[in-house]
Amino acid sequence: MAHVVIIGGGFAGVWSAAGAALARRDADLRITLIAPNEHLVLRPRLYEPEPDLAKVELGRILDPIGVRQLRASVDVIDTARRVVVADGEKVAYDRLILAAGSKLVAPTDLPGAERLFDIDTLTGARRLTDHLRGRADHSAVVVGAGFVGLEAATALAARGRVLLVDRSEVVGDALGPGPRAEIEAALDKLGIERRLGTTVTGVGAGHAVLSDGTRVDADAVVWCVGMRAGELTRQIPARLDHLGRVPVDHRLRALPEVFVAGDMAAAAFDAEHTVMQACQHATPLGKVAGYNAAADLLGMPLRDFTPGPYVTCLDLGAAGAVFTRGWDRRVMASGADGAAIKSRINQAIHPPVDDAREILAAADRVHIELPFFPRAEKDAAPAT
Repeated sequence: MAHVVIIGGGFAGVWSAAGAALARRDADLRITLIAPNEHLVLRPRLYEPEPDLAKVELGRILDPIGVRQLRASVDVIDTARRVVVADGEKVAYDRLILAAGSKLVAPTDLPGAERLFDIDTLTGARRLTDHLRGRADHSAVVVGAGFVGLEAATALAARGRVLLVDRSEVVGDALGPGPRAEIEAALDKLGIERRLGTTVTGVGAGHAVLSDGTRVDADAVVWCVGMRAGELTRQIPARLDHLGRVPVDHRLRALPEVFVAGDMAAAAFDAEHTVMQACQHATPLGKVAGYNAAADLLGMPLRDFTPGPYVTCLDLGAAGAVFTRGWDRRVMASGADGAAIKSRINQAIHPPVDDAREILAAADRVHIELPFFPRAEKDAAPAT
């Protein structure tokens, strides 16, 4: 019996499994998802104060649709022999979907780097939350004023003093000027101090040292800089992009037997852009890659990856949120209106569970249609 193997239990991996199950229907086709954890972690929500709420049991998604999970970590991908090795066990595949996501690139030469916190993983978010729990008026330094850093800083501001540090001379540099006025106003409202054009050069017990020589008190230093595709992409014989991602065609194929999805895929969004490392793109990438891997084995037509309009929704804590559309990030809603959209997005990213019909129907809807957007935006798939 032909075998589809999926590496990764995040958004892209889970939706790859559902996409493959959708294409399989009643055909004889095995589908195995390999991931070390028993939960899908909703990474876009790990800035929230109770990170354990940001997870869904994988078995409630995979079991109803007949997908087996192997709880293990993949060490080796042998594309010549069509075998992966997971914790010493060899697993042969006919089609492989690589969807193991991205990870934070932590500094290796920073004095005191072992003292850094992050919200990249559930374990990291738990560690930060537990460290600050019960501390009155704590102080935190957040390194990185990009998407993740801004959400972390504005969430932490509700519980203490926050200093936001970035090498750039502006906040949200990668987000462009579109939402900057709203972001700056939110940071002012929350009393978040900024030190721009600088970074952290050392971390000690209860303090951080900045590149200008300043020593600042800090109960926690939160690192939010530098995302890169997981190292398994290096085992695919292809020239990787600057984020370590594998280039794929419009059907998300990297090699004849290998498809790539999510944060590991350098897929074209349009003639000028590649997809972002965000659940907005990981979800449809997974649905299409999974469907195509199974369809390829079953002699069915493959689907093209056609991304929906690009939007972002940045949580700004007690100052609300800012919702933008397009690569120039035109602001469509902010403040309380933006927060209402962000809340609904956080609900919408939860996959259906326990019901095979609902899960497969969701896998067949490549893009999420959210009726609470204005009419002109209702076909947009949300970024988180």
